Amino acid sequence: MGFEQRRARMVDRLRDRGAIERESTAEAMRAVPRHEFVPESRREDAYADRPLPIGEGQTISAPHMVAVMIERLDLAAGDRVLEIGTGCGYHAAVTAEVVGDGNLYSVEYVPELADRARETLDRLGYDVAIRTGDGHEGWPDHAPYDAAYLTCAAEEIPQSVVEQVRAGGRVLAPVGGARQKLVLLTIQDGGGTERETFGGVRFVRMRGG
Repeated sequence: MGFEQRRARMVDRLRDRGAIERESTAEAMRAVPRHEFVPESRREDAYADRPLPIGEGQTISAPHMVAVMIERLDLAAGDRVLEIGTGCGYHAAVTAEVVGDGNLYSVEYVPELADRARETLDRLGYDVAIRTGDGHEGWPDHAPYDAAYLTCAAEEIPQSVVEQVRAGGRVLAPVGGARQKLVLLTIQDGGGTERETFGGVRFVRMRGG
């Protein structure tokens, strides 16, 4: 079975499980070739629903988690989005399929991963801006954002990231130490936040700070 067929089956399984509810998410997951973002030695596992190592002590998130995060953020075409933790670039590519080219700004702490992700995304035709740096600072040059998310776990969502999202926008992140919860903040007028907490997750730790 070819990669395209495996990818279609993966999306079908995620829809059956309820991880994907929106057609825009399904279309994005069907469009992005996950096997292009994993090491050559792991390509046969690319469409299994589990994290995979990508080097530098980091992982590519399981497909169901990428889908869940996109849907929790209520993303739509034209939204300007901040991503903290580019990793291999897969999550960025799926998000870019939903929001459109030129709308995703991603920060990666590890220079080698940033360079590799930039090369892969460019080769596949995705217009994603990537900056090497500390994600705790966000990327203020392009604020305000409609949404932001972390692909790495933090003890608390960095305040700089929260402040760079407009009123009415959302911030999603795995929060906690060894045990983490997926936390969604909705930014209120005046700078306050409304907080929702979802089920347990397991992400690599955020670096820098």
